[in-house]
Amino acid sequence: MNNYRDLKVWQMAMMLTEDIYRATESFPSRETYALANQLQRAAVSIPSNIAEGHARNSTKDYLRFLSISQGSLAEAETQLELAHRLGYITQAVLHRLLEQTNEVGRMLHGLRSALAVKPLPTP
Repeated sequence: MNNYRDLKVWQMAMMLTEDIYRATESFPSRETYALANQLQRAAVSIPSNIAEGHARNSTKDYLRFLSISQGSLAEAETQLELAHRLGYITQAVLHRLLEQTNEVGRMLHGLRSALAVKPLPTP
């Protein structure tokens, strides 16, 4: 792949990020600079690290950035659970978003496994 935008995992991570931004619009105003912002930042980190890792010149760097992306995904999942417990999102919204995080997580795992087996060619 020549462009990270062609990666299905990046595309799915971008959709997840958009959906998280939409979900946080309904958070109470007191959460604008707290949980809502933290959740948005974690979500943005997922596709951003996929893109940054893809732009690196080594498989080792790419794998490191994909690992960071997976960490941000886990952070977002935790914050979504908290948002639900606090009554900021419904069970249906939580379920839909967690389905998306699960899919992105599976795709990240698959990409990491593929890179471990067949590293990127060196320039």
